[in-house]
Amino acid sequence: MEIQNNNIPAIRLLRDDQGESYFEKGNILTAKKIKSEDFWFANEIDEWQIGPHTAPRKQFVVTLSGKLKFTTSDDKSFIIEPGIVLLAEDIEGEGHIWEMIEGHKTWHRIYIPLVEESEMYFCKE
Repeated sequence: MEIQNNNIPAIRLLRDDQGESYFEKGNILTAKKIKSEDFWFANEIDEWQIGPHTAPRKQFVVTLSGKLKFTTSDDKSFIIEPGIVLLAEDIEGEGHIWEMIEGHKTWHRIYIPLVEESEMYFCKE
């Protein structure tokens, strides 16, 4: 995925009516203000993040270093690496799993939780 026309590549994790997770590829529009309150940096992996899990909240995950393969409950996969924003919205249902492809000890990221009713400016491909 490449940055084009004032957009940043993004992948959106969602769940369907049956509770299965799936994803959409697209872009986040730049120069748009998105409502958020707190954000934080992370470089450790919590125990609950290993194995199938849902996102704890609707949030952007911005990877600074590391490369991960995510697999949704419909058994489809995508890659997240620096330059691709993850929009995690699968807060209920079966969830997703991920595995490190590169940089197992160096997955540096920023979590930016979304404020309810916030516009995300995600545009599906």
